Amino acid sequence: MKIDVLSLFPEMFTGVFQSSILKKAAENGLATFNVTDYREFSEDKKHHRVDDYPYGGGAGMVLKAQPIFDAVEHVKAKVEGTPRVILMTPQGDRLDHQKAVELSKEEHLIFICGHYEGYDERIREQLVTDELSIGDYVLTGGELPAMVIIDSVVRLLPGVLGNEASPIADSFSNGLLEHPQYTRPANFRGLEVPEVLLSGHHKNIEAWRHKESLRRTFFRRPDLLEHYPLDEKERQWIEEWRQEKKHSRISKDQ
Repeated sequence: MKIDVLSLFPEMFTGVFQSSILKKAAENGLATFNVTDYREFSEDKKHHRVDDYPYGGGAGMVLKAQPIFDAVEHVKAKVEGTPRVILMTPQGDRLDHQKAVELSKEEHLIFICGHYEGYDERIREQLVTDELSIGDYVLTGGELPAMVIIDSVVRLLPGVLGNEASPIADSFSNGLLEHPQYTRPANFRGLEVPEVLLSGHHKNIEAWRHKESLRRTFFRRPDLLEHYPLDEKERQWIEEWRQEKKHSRISKDQ
């Protein structure tokens, strides 16, 4: 996968792309990263301005269309194919696991990171294939959200994590939160690992993990269960937990 980032602050990506999983992905030839300062494409050769006052008035500055158009066209000209051009904006669709999986199947991604009041609308209309957000809040610029999305996508590429089963068991991969995890020692300060995990009985272990995954989702992110296909046994568990939750709330109120 080829990943290009357009940013006014390329130095922000140095540590991210040269550390941990992303660094290994690049070293193993599974992903390439390139950051372009779109200020270099400004037609203002003296001050290199890439923003201007909004037509109609208002606070803040608006990112001009020309530098972004020229920068995207420059990046596209280097490779074949049609890349996904992703605009980082709080107005975009919120990133989730399914979107990360979708993007991980692409060969080339271009991320546009803004830094002012907004973008000239023609950037959205003519250049962009996706508008993405990482949450309902506003950050100084699009760099941090781009880093989050890139990390979530690259780790899904075959061979990046080493163990192909790792992303399969992640939270959200099957619609549920991940089950609790334990490691040695089996007894730490009187806190013991669930016996089933020490049994070596793989079928029982998988059954326990699934139930605990469902339990954790019910108590922490019940909204995820709205579209989850529950079977009869799972419905019974949820009803038991619902009663447990109800009684716990009553006890606290007394």
